[in-house]
Amino acid sequence: MILHAQANEGQTGSPWLVFLHGFSGDCREWQTVGEAFGNYSRLYIDLPGHGGSADISVSGFDDVSELLRNTLFSYNILNYWLVGYSLGGRVAMMTACQALSGLCGLVVEGGHPGLQSEDERAQRRLSDSLWAARFRTEPLCEVFNDWYQQPVFSSLNVVQREALVELRSQNNGQTLAAMLEATSLAVQPDLRAQLTTRTFPFYYLCGERDDKFRALATEMSVPNHVIRNAGHNAHRDNPAGVVDCLAQILRR
Repeated sequence: MILHAQANEGQTGSPWLVFLHGFSGDCREWQTVGEAFGNYSRLYIDLPGHGGSADISVSGFDDVSELLRNTLFSYNILNYWLVGYSLGGRVAMMTACQALSGLCGLVVEGGHPGLQSEDERAQRRLSDSLWAARFRTEPLCEVFNDWYQQPVFSSLNVVQREALVELRSQNNGQTLAAMLEATSLAVQPDLRAQLTTRTFPFYYLCGERDDKFRALATEMSVPNHVIRNAGHNAHRDNPAGVVDCLAQILRR
């Protein structure tokens, strides 16, 4: 089994750019950024429970990583960069830490490396189970209206929040809930040690108004690129800034 994806081929000889969206997004999420790199072949993936992969269910990160590897193999992608936002960033970090063949580098925007205490895990498990119950039983517009009131999205203004609620409400609440539980931060291992001893290039992006993830980036001691005039979803808030940043990374 493979994940649904959209492939746009560029010039031969360059590594592919493989884009992974965040929770409740889909393969369209990165396209504004990705299409600025026409010389590179680009693969925009729908994660399980989302978009064209909505009917694919997983029991955890190992299943997602296997699906990602199968998908890359099916497109004969031998050399590539993984570029992931939030949930997609966590999937990218998890998979990259499993000695992924052909990986040229990793770019993560606003992705959490993992919780460090059992208390944090217990709290997150409870929080995600409550959100999953709401996704399964309530109108998505109501759930997402509350979802985007969370502190990590505090930089959103009213117009931005309403646009995201309308966009994300097109999802399937049942499949979102299943993916939220399967890939909860509560079940993700702490990847800090593995990322510190990595053998691949790793770059971290976050919006200048995303205080939580700017602090995490500093804590991980990895190259951190701050995207101006942006919050947690930097590539949506300032796609040109992310394009410039990614171009610098790929030139190195």
